[in-house]
Amino acid sequence: MSSSSAAPMSPSRGGAEEEDEEGAARTSDGSGGGTVFSYGEAGYWDARYVEEGGAPYDWYQRYAALRPFVRLFAPPASRLLMIGCGSALISEDMVADGYTDIMNIDISSVVIEMMRKKYFDIPQLQYMQMDVRDMSIFSDESFDCAIDKGTLDSLMCGVEAPLSAARMVLEVDRLLKPGGVFMLITYGDPSARVPHLNQPVCNWKIVLYILPRPGFQGKAKRSIFDPVPLTESGRLPDGFIPEDPDSHYVYVCKKVQGSTGTGSPTSNHLEAQESE
Repeated sequence: MSSSSAAPMSPSRGGAEEEDEEGAARTSDGSGGGTVFSYGEAGYWDARYVEEGGAPYDWYQRYAALRPFVRLFAPPASRLLMIGCGSALISEDMVADGYTDIMNIDISSVVIEMMRKKYFDIPQLQYMQMDVRDMSIFSDESFDCAIDKGTLDSLMCGVEAPLSAARMVLEVDRLLKPGGVFMLITYGDPSARVPHLNQPVCNWKIVLYILPRPGFQGKAKRSIFDPVPLTESGRLPDGFIPEDPDSHYVYVCKKVQGSTGTGSPTSNHLEAQESE
């Protein structure tokens, strides 16, 4: 496993501004009640990116911190789907680290156009405006790996959060090849995220890692590279408390051979959810 310090560092806004926004998202998460925000709507993000002018902003963790996990589960030759790419530098950093085929999608047409102009001379990066809840433009089993750093969390802050989460997860599952990996980086602990990952038609093998937020000053009692065991019900073991109460959770979800794809009951499952 390579050292994360060997990878380029992606700047982000960081500091109090980033912590305040993440805190707002945590408290408005649809899985736990609270205020509903417009994080799942294109209009919110279009206005935000116009205001910010496309300034780089990496949610949660930078590529340098995630690199050991990405390299372990997604070799550079992988065809990658970057979900909710926004203006983050993770894809740029991954190209610098040897990755050659990254499809970046975002619900905001504004940021997609900004990124197309910014990276017009980097053929390894492609950009498409798309809602992660409907990626029907892509064929089944089109990607080796999908990475999400904040998109599912955004959907969980909006209306009909469980249905939006189900649509996203089912679409990601459909697009991954057997043995492919969905890497979800989130503030949501297993009790809040595993139920959404474990859609009835999905068949994931989930490995969990827990990272302290950037700048955390506490002393780690365990290596971040050690997987954290989950109980049979998909929760943290009794008595397990992360050193950083605001930790980030990295769910590595491997698509087990024989799960969804062409002819899967995805649409029927969603219709059943909508009728509940």
